[in-house]
Amino acid sequence: MGKTKTNKIWGTRMKSKPSELLTKINASIDVDKELYQQDINGSIAHCKMLAKQKIIKSDISKKIVNGLEKIRKEIQLKKFKFSQSNEDIHLNIEKRLFEIIGPNAGFLHIARSRNDQVTTDFKLWIIDASQNLNIEIKKLIKALIKLAEKNKNVIMPGFTHLKNAQPVLFSHYLLAYIEMFKRDHKKFTNVIKNTSENPLGSAALAGTGFTIDRFYTSKQLGFLKPTDNSIDGVSDRDYAIEFLFVSSLCSMHLSRLAEEIILWNSDIVNMININDKMLTGSSIMPQKKNPDGAELLRGKSGAIYGNLNSLLVTMKGLPLSYFKDMQEDKKPVFETFKILNLNLKIAKELVESTSPNKAIMKKFANYGYTTATDFADYLVKKGLSFREAHKKSAKLVNIAEKKNLSLNELSFSEIKKIDKLIKPDVIKALKIENSVNSKTSYGGTSIKNVVKMLKKLKKEFK
Repeated sequence: MGKTKTNKIWGTRMKSKPSELLTKINASIDVDKELYQQDINGSIAHCKMLAKQKIIKSDISKKIVNGLEKIRKEIQLKKFKFSQSNEDIHLNIEKRLFEIIGPNAGFLHIARSRNDQVTTDFKLWIIDASQNLNIEIKKLIKALIKLAEKNKNVIMPGFTHLKNAQPVLFSHYLLAYIEMFKRDHKKFTNVIKNTSENPLGSAALAGTGFTIDRFYTSKQLGFLKPTDNSIDGVSDRDYAIEFLFVSSLCSMHLSRLAEEIILWNSDIVNMININDKMLTGSSIMPQKKNPDGAELLRGKSGAIYGNLNSLLVTMKGLPLSYFKDMQEDKKPVFETFKILNLNLKIAKELVESTSPNKAIMKKFANYGYTTATDFADYLVKKGLSFREAHKKSAKLVNIAEKKNLSLNELSFSEIKKIDKLIKPDVIKALKIENSVNSKTSYGGTSIKNVVKMLKKLKKEFK
């Protein structure tokens, strides 16, 4: 009888080779070749540990490490031939290692499985990706700081329900987005910390009888510690889901910022200008300048949300430990990183290309009786309860509305009819500049607070 052609890694267990369709669906190399650096680094650390523990000879270890470095160079120079018949990045590299150093390549897989190998690679990739995203978030924060500092005295309307609410500083408004991106930065830092447990050495699911040193490989690969349970070590994908969740949050923040930019840049609102380099034209309307960059920031958030949901659905029905379903974990994560990394860069350029229409912002800040709360606060300081002051302020708004005047355009004689406690100093309270600068509570919109916060942020994000 002739030999059965089957996958060499599986040995002689199968009586026939896989069908073409199974080979096609089983192969993940087109996606997970992204992990080649992490896979080679993990293999080198594992190989050195095997030699250190005298599980393999040191000369064999050196041959394996040299072979792996040669493979790394081949991939970097685009000379490596990836093959679907070898399924994934692990087997593609292993097959090439056999071609380079011969049978000694077979010693590398002692005391490990592709189950712990892939999740080790994936964790290392997510740590790298999170670090890269934090760099881009920091750049965006610095761009927002710069725009805020340049326009720290510009007054604009603050909104609730998209209705003019109270006057605020444009710089204070920008600082609100900085707070969002600070949280994103912190959350990606937490992703890095939470992902920094090394599953390598968990093997298929039960661990191994070889005297391996998992603390050594953890240190070599930059993990904080080895995972405490081998079954969880190979079946955990929480770190990937957490990465997608934090990416979704960050994308939501970008989308909210993009929506503000789109709205403020509209011809009806016209509170900001955007440099032409961040605008596009129309194929039919010659006059158009469209904020497509901002619109795509908003639009691309949907794909990231979908990727989070996709992996949650993949994982929700899996008992312990490893299943091939988990091969589908990488594509949504890789795609999310590429989208978010680009979106953060675009957001930074958008911020750098934006300037406020100061006069229009100030004009709008006077619309909608935005100092009505200041008038109520003024009465409270004169001795009224806030509920009583609220009623009297509403009465003043009705008078101003009837006369088609803003509150600060009313005469003192008209205002003092509201209550006998009112003095001429009330006029100051109704001016938007005084309204803004009266908000001195920590985190409030006064220029004094904004200057302090900008100083703090510049120190934090050098």
